[in-house]
Amino acid sequence: MYLFTKLNFNGKDLLNLLIALFPVSFIAGNMIININLILIIISSIILFKSDLFKIKIYFLDKLILIFFFLVIFTGIINDYFFFTQKLFWKGYFSTIIKSIFFLKYLFLYIVLRYLIEKDYLDLKLFFISSSLCVLFVTLDIFYQFIYGKDIFGFLPKGRKLSGPFGDELIAGGFLQRFSLFLLFLIPLFFNKISSNIAYKFLISFLLLILCLGLILSGNRMPLLIFLFTIFLITIFQNQARKFLISFFIIFILVFSILFKTNQMIKYNFLDFYGQISKSVQMIVDGNAFNQKAPGYLKEFSTFYDTWLMNKYLGGGIKNFRYYCHKRPNIDKNIKFVCNMHPHNYYLEILTETGIVGLFLITLIFVNIFYLSFIKKYFFKTAFLNDNLIIPFIFLFIAEIFPLKSTGSFFTTGNSTYLFLIIGIITGLVRRDNNIAIKN
Repeated sequence: MYLFTKLNFNGKDLLNLLIALFPVSFIAGNMIININLILIIISSIILFKSDLFKIKIYFLDKLILIFFFLVIFTGIINDYFFFTQKLFWKGYFSTIIKSIFFLKYLFLYIVLRYLIEKDYLDLKLFFISSSLCVLFVTLDIFYQFIYGKDIFGFLPKGRKLSGPFGDELIAGGFLQRFSLFLLFLIPLFFNKISSNIAYKFLISFLLLILCLGLILSGNRMPLLIFLFTIFLITIFQNQARKFLISFFIIFILVFSILFKTNQMIKYNFLDFYGQISKSVQMIVDGNAFNQKAPGYLKEFSTFYDTWLMNKYLGGGIKNFRYYCHKRPNIDKNIKFVCNMHPHNYYLEILTETGIVGLFLITLIFVNIFYLSFIKKYFFKTAFLNDNLIIPFIFLFIAEIFPLKSTGSFFTTGNSTYLFLIIGIITGLVRRDNNIAIKN
């Protein structure tokens, strides 16, 4: 440790490496993500000591701090209730413990802000790592599709190809979250190549294999979010518009061929369309609680009565399943087991941190959206020509898009990814503003 503190340059290199390894960690699993996250936090504290916590606090930072302390406060209230009622459904003070561990994402945010504002973080390495991981996952999905198993021996799971993720059917989600770093790698860090005519063909080829990977993965929502993200980029980035027509021609051709020639893909997307149509009709008819309702619709519908049990401060993080089974007005004729969460960030935050938590997280998201997207594309700001922030802006929009099904907001993978994106965006915004002030 003493040697590490003396070798500042090597220490900063280590931090850059650890942050660049995040995409690899997402493939390796939650345990590796947590180890990587803890190493980043500990290394930063050793290297920068108290300086790490001397960053200037802005309105957004205050909102984020309040939200994290609300999570702890809500945990204390709910564990006190469990204690007085002798309801130790997950052990003594489990909600408080989980809430305290959730603070690691606050530290990740602070570390990223500090590293970027001080210009210690080299994002080129992160882009390269993300690009290599995206190519690896995509090629592994192709291999699994052709040979019936991936390079590690993992077999397909029904209509979905998991690639290197094994039993976790999240390959499409990974590609959607990290593919923009592959598409932006060359124009951001290899400008001479991006001016070459061959670059246009390269981008078209990359879009082709990404579309193939997303379609074959079987994850329908990530595919839609990816298309939505590409559409937004082509609208707001002049340089990207030249790829719009070619991209959608490529996608339509690839999707049509696969849809007509592969029964698994055809069934997968026809089933998706059927579920959406059925869900919309049941919502319109007021039959969301119907026994024949699709699984996701049932999961969404359970949130309301669960939320009413703890309207203002929520039931504490990861306590949805307990309160869901205790909610009033349960129809005993419907055999439905509550899921771990309501499959939507906002509904989960509402049930687990209440109206106050939803209000705070909405303010946080709106503030970030204003500081990054609105200021970049509608005002002449300090980072008008900072293209490095572009993929992070659109990935942030995709991640917080309210009209989609999601995993749990409070799980390792989702929280790490979201606060990674938020920390980098905020750091880039503050760094560019500071440069403008100095000039």
